[in-house]
Amino acid sequence: MVESFHGLVVVDLRTAVPLLAAAVALYILIEQLSYHRKKGSMPGPPLVVVPFLGSVTHLFRDPVGFWDLQATRASKSGAGLTADFLFGRLMVFIRDSELSRRVFANVRADAFHLVGHPFGKKLFGDHNLIYMVGKEHKDLRRRIAPNFTPRALSTYAVIQQRVILSHLRRWIDRSVANGGKAEPIRVPCRDMNLETSQTVFVGPYLTVETRERFDRDYNLFNHGFITLPIDLPGASSACAAGGEPECLVDYLMQETVREIDEAAAAGLPPPPHTSDMETGNLLFDFLFAAQDASTSSLCWAVSALDSHPDVLARVRAEVAALWSPESGEPITAEMMTEMKYTQAVAREVVRYWPPGPVVPHIAGEAFQLTEQYTIPKGTIVFPSVYESSFQGFPDAGTFDPERFFSEARREDVVYKRNFLAFGAGPHQCVGQRYALNHLVIFMALLASLIDFRRERTEGCDVPVYMPTMVPRDGCVVHLKQRCAKLPSF
Repeated sequence: MVESFHGLVVVDLRTAVPLLAAAVALYILIEQLSYHRKKGSMPGPPLVVVPFLGSVTHLFRDPVGFWDLQATRASKSGAGLTADFLFGRLMVFIRDSELSRRVFANVRADAFHLVGHPFGKKLFGDHNLIYMVGKEHKDLRRRIAPNFTPRALSTYAVIQQRVILSHLRRWIDRSVANGGKAEPIRVPCRDMNLETSQTVFVGPYLTVETRERFDRDYNLFNHGFITLPIDLPGASSACAAGGEPECLVDYLMQETVREIDEAAAAGLPPPPHTSDMETGNLLFDFLFAAQDASTSSLCWAVSALDSHPDVLARVRAEVAALWSPESGEPITAEMMTEMKYTQAVAREVVRYWPPGPVVPHIAGEAFQLTEQYTIPKGTIVFPSVYESSFQGFPDAGTFDPERFFSEARREDVVYKRNFLAFGAGPHQCVGQRYALNHLVIFMALLASLIDFRRERTEGCDVPVYMPTMVPRDGCVVHLKQRCAKLPSF
């Protein structure tokens, strides 16, 4: 009952409480019925246990266990997928590689929308590359392509080595100062990747102050607290347009300036994606993408090499046959091409421990995924690249770089459709060759210059999300200089 007292509205709680309880009960009933209708015959929880939230608590409390549970349900179902409920939405987890590929291949306005993160558009902006579709996305990918040619990657490789070497030297110095005590390398790897990507992508156009500011703000951004207030767009106007490229933005701006000049000569406006703001946004995309995914791979590579001494010995022998620290010269692109086994190790690290195990999408419209099941509009869809990595490949649970090295096995070709660590379809990772090169260079230098030993404790290699998948202990290792003198170039 509602009464008025001196102009104030007074609610009779004896009446309001039952009405509120009835409304909540109605909401829960509608939610349960909607969940069952959308879920259909797929395996999954029979009821939404917690209204609206669903299984969110399990996901945040134990993400590895949550995804393992989804994978188990999907495997037992025989259909390769399963359902759950998160934040008021139906969730579909996809284990089957071909079904995952169907999602990746249909990222478009009337099918699936890549979201990357629940608050991705707030963090990255609506016009981020991962949210583009159709012609706009194709045009920007075309503009990006020249930044990852063999010539460009060769330029970056020298920079990568200089930065990695400087950080390895710091690791050794710190180890000596600490009396050889083992330390986790996840954060040092992240710091190394941060400096590498800054130097490779923006080169001399970032001041010391801007680098320090980026370091601080990136760490906060990565935890989802704030956006990055870095004024990268201003860097583009200072980049070399005619000289020899020194970094990624030089390659980017050479092509951009040429197209702007051609448009101006023809009396046309500048081409799309050539403004300072758009260039800055693109550089931010590169800087962000090169951080935690690579940190994950470097940590798992160290752990894998330590636990497989035969693999480490072969990497060292291969590198030593091509390059010597005493040469005073960096590893060349030609040498890297010859490091077939080290490349195979890098691919096996990424297969066995894909940094981003699931790739969230939203169904923009209803989509028939299989003959029996149509994904309803608004569903959160999680293709699992991690589960794909353990399908098809013989003895997939064994870390075995030989699968990508042996000419007889050729598993990189035979089971190519199960290797989804870099995605597939129109949004496949444009920098995958750069990422693999970075891992190869790191392993080559680490194995040649440093003796390392993992300090293994129970559960140290259980994966946790930080935000990508890394060893639970942060990859604690003992480090000692291996060669007589660390090179300098």
